Amino acid sequence: MDKQRPNSAMASNDPELSEPSEPSADPQPGDLIEIFRPAYQHWALYLGDGYIINLTPVDESQAAAMSSVKSVFSRKAVVRMQLLKEVVGNDSYRINNKYDDNHTPLPVREIIQRAEVLIDQEVSYDLLGSNCEHFVTLLRYGEGVSEQASRAMGAISLVTAAASAFSVLGLINTRSRNRPF
Repeated sequence: MDKQRPNSAMASNDPELSEPSEPSADPQPGDLIEIFRPAYQHWALYLGDGYIINLTPVDESQAAAMSSVKSVFSRKAVVRMQLLKEVVGNDSYRINNKYDDNHTPLPVREIIQRAEVLIDQEVSYDLLGSNCEHFVTLLRYGEGVSEQASRAMGAISLVTAAASAFSVLGLINTRSRNRPF
């Protein structure tokens, strides 16, 4: 099973999409696992012995939840302990503790204890404010962080600003055409 980024991402000049500089080793308890789905990245936290903890949609079977895009639009999620190889399926993954430079990881024992308390609990889910990456970084660092969400919010802000500008321009243009003189 490939533990690196998919080949299509390796060809990119974007540092976020480039291959890790060193081959992935076996995950260690407390590591963040980035799983590459066709349209997004799913995040999990490695517990040990082949198991991870991750968020899955409430209304789906465990098997269906593993690769569902529906999870992105869900408002609730269930914290599940599952085998990494089953969650990854045919996708690829890598260990990605990318926030370690800016955030100090909690002690591994504390990370695992915090994770185990949450297994089978239902939690709120929000793509931009409380997604699977926020969840696992909260466990590892004590703070929820998600570059994926930050990029999405930036894109939404840009689209909103552009739509507003076009709307205002359209209004100005319409008013000037409707003048009686």
